Amino acid sequence: MSAESRGGPEFEAFKGDLEDAERRVAREIDPGARALAIAVLVFVLMVTMLLPHTGGARGLDALIGSEAAVSDGVALPSRVFTWFVLVFGVGFSMLALVARRWALAWVALAGSTVASFMGLLAVWSRQTAPEPYPGPGIGLVVAWLAVIVLTYNWARVVLTRTALQLATEEDRRRMAADRQKRGLLDDFGDDGQAGPQSPDRT
Repeated sequence: MSAESRGGPEFEAFKGDLEDAERRVAREIDPGARALAIAVLVFVLMVTMLLPHTGGARGLDALIGSEAAVSDGVALPSRVFTWFVLVFGVGFSMLALVARRWALAWVALAGSTVASFMGLLAVWSRQTAPEPYPGPGIGLVVAWLAVIVLTYNWARVVLTRTALQLATEEDRRRMAADRQKRGLLDDFGDDGQAGPQSPDRT
């Protein structure tokens, strides 16, 4: 009797269970203690929307382009930065923490990374703003620093999950190979010869 006929269905079922487990691991994240740090940083970013980003213009003013933002000369980099903070730093970070999906964590990481560079550009644009426009406010600086730390935490979560996913895939290959090897050993003796066959009945 061949290895395929003896252990084929059981082996395929075992392989299917491993692949299902691997797909679940690939879709989910477990930020652990970093979940609290990310949640605190999201809250800080929300608070910075109420703090002055420059002069009397708050983060919300820069976000919607209100009269206060126009009078203080809020430029495009500051507006883009506040939108990235709101959409990725707050929105996708909250979704990733609640849903615990790896894809959402990747989006949050990518958006926060871009927001970090946009924050640098926003702060620089306020520092080089001509008179009489004010420089960067406390809300802008805190939001920039918070999104940098948020990017670092999401990077650690995503990279840790990637390493675990690769290790799980390697374990699946090894266990599948061991299971197939055991199936072959069941059909052959230690000397490499086929086991005893049933006598033909006439």
